[in-house]
Amino acid sequence: MKKLIKVVAAIIENDKNEILCALRSPEMAIPNMWEFPGGKVEAGEDIFSALEREIQEELDCKIETLKEVFNDNTHEYETFIINLISIKCKVAEGTPTPSEHSKLIWLKRENLNSLKWAPADIPVVEQLINEK
Repeated sequence: MKKLIKVVAAIIENDKNEILCALRSPEMAIPNMWEFPGGKVEAGEDIFSALEREIQEELDCKIETLKEVFNDNTHEYETFIINLISIKCKVAEGTPTPSEHSKLIWLKRENLNSLKWAPADIPVVEQLINEK
């Protein structure tokens, strides 16, 4: 039985309507693919608190979340199953700085398809592109 991992992802948009994309480092699972930053929801944590904590840890900045789910999908990888919950947010304090990721870039919605995304993030990318 594969382990089910509940993960939250931040769709961080800036004032220029660009979205923050994070490149997974070669050391991470699913290496060298793009994703929306975030991480695992810990026991007893709600998804919004988990996302704020993860972004503080991974990107060294504070975010403000919209208190609603943008996309919720489950994807089966070879060794585990991920339930990816994406939430829109804005940077409230600081500047996103990668600590675990190889690179961060800001992209317009229409250019999101130019990156090689982790499979679980693809439905989110498609929803963002079709949104406007």
